[in-house]
Amino acid sequence: MKRIIPFVLVALVVSIAVFAQGRRGAAPPAPALALEPGASQADVDKALIAAPPAMRDQTMVIKWKSDFTYDTLRKGTNGLVCYDRSGFPLQPAFAVQCTSAGNLPREAQNLKAEATGDRAKSEAMLKEMEQNGTRAKPEFGSVWYHVSGPDKDHPSAHEVTIAVPGATQASLGLPEQRRQNGVWIMNAGTSTAHIMIPGR
Repeated sequence: MKRIIPFVLVALVVSIAVFAQGRRGAAPPAPALALEPGASQADVDKALIAAPPAMRDQTMVIKWKSDFTYDTLRKGTNGLVCYDRSGFPLQPAFAVQCTSAGNLPREAQNLKAEATGDRAKSEAMLKEMEQNGTRAKPEFGSVWYHVSGPDKDHPSAHEVTIAVPGATQASLGLPEQRRQNGVWIMNAGTSTAHIMIPGR
């Protein structure tokens, strides 16, 4: 139960930062970071749709390549990284995501598995990695922000999840069944375990 305290604190800090930005008399936010040579502002702006507004100007932005490596469009200073997955295999026409930069090896595995274009094959690949110990684990307590839909002007899904690899009801004290009025652990006991937030 003690391990849940950091998540509550993270949520509080993010909430305070968002509200503080709009307060009268607050210090002006730091200017947006410069783009890398050749990077497109439109590509950066699109990827940042998934980021919390108060964090956007200091967030790293990357662009995935076909070999599951990436180009950096803009360096960041806050540890968060955003990228566009729109139209990738098994992804909606519009799909952007942000997470901790430490989670990029796991995301590369996700993209490689999804490149099959077949949901069952993708899940089987990831399950095999999980079983043979090659699956990259996400950073415990890291947040994943997802926004997706038919296009950027009509997003139909806004999700925020918190990675808790290996967590179970016994280790965190949170239920493993979906709840409408509280958080729960999805995929408990695996590297994919994450806290779901209702209403997102």
